[in-house]
Amino acid sequence: MARVRKAVVAAALVAALAPVTFGGSAAFAASPAATAAGTEAAEVGTIVQEGGRLAVPAGEEGPVTLRFTATLPAGVKGPVTASFRLSTWLTEDEPGSSPVSPDGVRSVCAVNGVSYGECAWDMPHNPPVLNDPPNVPSLALPAVPAAETLTYTVTLDADRTALALGRPYAHVELRDNGMGAPLAQGSLELDFVPGTPPPGQRGAVHARDKDGVLWRYESTGDVTRPFAARKRVGGGWNAYTAVAPLTSATADGRGDLVARDKAGVLWYYAGTGKPSAPFAPRKRVGGGWNTYTALVGAGDGTLVARDKDGVMWRYKAEYDSLYGPRKRVGGGWNTYTALTMSGAHDGALGRDKDGVLWKYNPSDRYPYPPFQQRQRVGGGWNTYTAIAGSAELGRDDRPDLVARDKDGKLWLHQGVLKPLVGYAPGSSRSLVGGGWNTYDLIF
Repeated sequence: MARVRKAVVAAALVAALAPVTFGGSAAFAASPAATAAGTEAAEVGTIVQEGGRLAVPAGEEGPVTLRFTATLPAGVKGPVTASFRLSTWLTEDEPGSSPVSPDGVRSVCAVNGVSYGECAWDMPHNPPVLNDPPNVPSLALPAVPAAETLTYTVTLDADRTALALGRPYAHVELRDNGMGAPLAQGSLELDFVPGTPPPGQRGAVHARDKDGVLWRYESTGDVTRPFAARKRVGGGWNAYTAVAPLTSATADGRGDLVARDKAGVLWYYAGTGKPSAPFAPRKRVGGGWNTYTALVGAGDGTLVARDKDGVMWRYKAEYDSLYGPRKRVGGGWNTYTALTMSGAHDGALGRDKDGVLWKYNPSDRYPYPPFQQRQRVGGGWNTYTAIAGSAELGRDDRPDLVARDKDGKLWLHQGVLKPLVGYAPGSSRSLVGGGWNTYDLIF
């Protein structure tokens, strides 16, 4: 699953930054320069934000609107120009690149009801050693005719990369024809908060009912209602005695899997990238797979299989997910009553006979064993009759897990970051809904 690139972001209150970057906190009360020697400073107008701090969802929600009004002193000739600079600065996380995408924030501007169309953002990045002062993100507001009051309406439509901006203040200054001391100045408050991830970053869960029909549940990105209405994939899936995702299923129709039929033949289903028909026609991998009691994808296309003696074998994906000769991983895997892919290229999870859940993080590279030494996640997991790892079902860019209890209720365990373990299902859970006992397989 693609992830939002992380930035090293520094932010400070405008009051703290103003003496260096914005001309000093005193500028909020008066112009920094007197109109003439020995005279009082020129009057400076105010800028007031409507509605207080504005939350800007970084995701699929669409634009929100920022409104602020500037009150200008008398005698302004115009045109009135404006600067709009954030208190946050961005440090590159990859050489030569800004952590916020070129269209990470898109804006349309209007002033006093007159539309000025799209306003451009500049999202400069700073090298690891900061400039003095740093280059900060800015918005190009239009030059407008003079008036006693100017009401600015700015839409903000942000994608996931805009999370790197954090909770900035925006310092706004208005000048008469771009010259002289500020006519009005003030600060606005913004919060770039996690929004709904795009479909390629949201997970999907599949479930087979007792009639052999496969159903698809796509994530909404909202953990209070994690799944959209189910979609029918197709019938005939009761031909299979085991199904194992090879890569995490996502709401945009991606994700490959293998399925073993009753004769022991393994079949490969490639993800199509089409949610309405998520799997391409199957391809035969080969026979003899009835020797295994469990099949688990490692998240990167690799398949691991446990035989009847508890020995785990590794099949590395080759072209078109056909597999070469197997390699022995190790014994003792019969201790687990359930095995599942962790989700998002993040290894595997195993529940032992005592109800303890263990995490196997992926190893660095082939031909090493596919997993690192196991790490304990926690106990109490034998309350569930089925567990299934998933890609992100919320908005925190972490793999999640769903689990069904004996009463048919499905629970969501959101991913957390734990020392040594890495990403793993958290102990807290939220109810997805009931009626899941109608399914004999969830993956």
